[in-house]
Amino acid sequence: MDAQGRGRADNIDPADQWVLNPNTGEYELRLTPSAPQSGVPRPRRGSGAPAGARARTAPGRDRPAPGTTGVPGPRRRRTEPPEPVPGRRRGRTKPKKSKAKKILLWTGGSMAFVLIAVSAAGYAYLKHLEGNVNTTDIGNSGKNGFSKDDAFNILIIGTDKRTGKGNEGYGDKGSVGHADTNILLHVSKDRTNATAMSIPRDLIVNVPNCKGTKRSDGTYDTIKGTENVRFNTSLGQAGRNPGCTMDTVKAVTGITVDHFMMADFNAVKTLTSAVGGVDVCLAKDVNDPDSHLKLSRGKHTIEGEQALAFVRTRHSFGNQGDLDRIKVQQQFLGSLMRKMSSSNTLTSPTKLFKLAEAATKALTVDTGIGKVSTLKDMALELKKVPTKNITFTTVPVLDNPADGVVHKTVIVNPTTGPEVFDAIKNDVSFTAVKQKEKKEKAAVAARLKGSRSAASEIRVDIYNGGAESGSAQETLNWLQNSEGVTKSSQLGNADATLSKTTLEYSPDQADQARKLADLMGLSASAMKPGKSEKNAQGLPAIVLTLGKDFKGAGVSMSTATKAPDVDKSTADKTVCAS
Repeated sequence: MDAQGRGRADNIDPADQWVLNPNTGEYELRLTPSAPQSGVPRPRRGSGAPAGARARTAPGRDRPAPGTTGVPGPRRRRTEPPEPVPGRRRGRTKPKKSKAKKILLWTGGSMAFVLIAVSAAGYAYLKHLEGNVNTTDIGNSGKNGFSKDDAFNILIIGTDKRTGKGNEGYGDKGSVGHADTNILLHVSKDRTNATAMSIPRDLIVNVPNCKGTKRSDGTYDTIKGTENVRFNTSLGQAGRNPGCTMDTVKAVTGITVDHFMMADFNAVKTLTSAVGGVDVCLAKDVNDPDSHLKLSRGKHTIEGEQALAFVRTRHSFGNQGDLDRIKVQQQFLGSLMRKMSSSNTLTSPTKLFKLAEAATKALTVDTGIGKVSTLKDMALELKKVPTKNITFTTVPVLDNPADGVVHKTVIVNPTTGPEVFDAIKNDVSFTAVKQKEKKEKAAVAARLKGSRSAASEIRVDIYNGGAESGSAQETLNWLQNSEGVTKSSQLGNADATLSKTTLEYSPDQADQARKLADLMGLSASAMKPGKSEKNAQGLPAIVLTLGKDFKGAGVSMSTATKAPDVDKSTADKTVCAS
């Protein structure tokens, strides 16, 4: 009877007869003392466990099932002399494993178990963190997900809602939570830079109609917009949610906001405590009875209630208005960024766990980024940006002439405001990223290099691909009457909507395309060499499709490669609040 048969005869699972010998580090066949040994067949080397043991391996897999890993063939009993191996000298035997190697084998198994346990715990902890995050459905005011390959815009909103332990005594206890602090964070596509643009709460704007509560049929209530009101009323007032604030930002700046993150008073307190405090600097002594901030001149590390008082105070710095408080808040956020990315934080598991807990509990986000894994991806993308290239600036404003009072409310500066907005829309850095500027200039030079045709020789078909209604006809009139492009035609709407204006042309029409690009102020990125089409006379014509970025006939469409000169600071520098 063979070993498999004997195992069955003795009511023993044959697979359980293979055990690890701790002295040799090998698996051996364990038989009962009464069982005869001479009948044990010798399997071929490397054939694995006997049939009974191999049967426990999961079908269709290359590795054994748990509990049967790597069972080798049985060894001969030590009483039997080993057969000589062909090609080897008689008498040479396989060396025994050292004690250190045996310990390593056992330790390795333990470590594998620990890794599995940690992985399971890590997954459970991520799920726990996900339960901390509050989400708000904002309909189509934002994107459904997050892309690692694109530039992105996040609206960071700090509300003045007084909920939470210890916050009842701050100002208006019944506040519905207005948009008190607002920062539009733009992260460039190549992750070389980011711009954090503060939007004053007292900026006079028109709040558009926006979506309210979602109905059971999937549609949304509409919240009526209001004109000539403070920006902070875009949230909370009349039941407006953060999607309404995002829509207001787009109406004011033309910048599409992808996502939002909203935090209340508790966020400042818990986040600053989680990182062990934030370093700030004051150019003078401060004793503000309204915010309860009392600090001496010089450097301090603040957290919790003291940190909240620092960002809330508006009567201790500058002209005691909101614009100077914004500057102090920007200095504070720059310091918080430096602290969060410092080695002291990143190498401390305790701080990282505290930070993860505090951040997820403090934030309310849109459903498009409501998963912790998505928030993690977003944070990792932002981490790629050097702090020296994170620029803080503020919407350029003027005192509102309708007030008759200085620093009460403000309006967008009609000259410098659009320049700042266009720079952000076109992914232009506010810091000196020289390598990027060189590439852009080289691309423009290469694309537009060459001779130009006369305006009268240009044959062009004009389509409206997303510009304001009537733009194609307006452009046709301007080209024919003002610029001498008489061989031009207006052919209505394009087949698709484009975000950017394009100019398509065949190689033999490059001279015409370059001349038209000069006339319209088109950038190199608008030039699309490839093929043209035949016009009404059957002659080849270049194709001009006006996109959503079209600004009007005769208005240059060149994308700025250098940001406008505005008041700004960067996250890597410490500035003393004054």
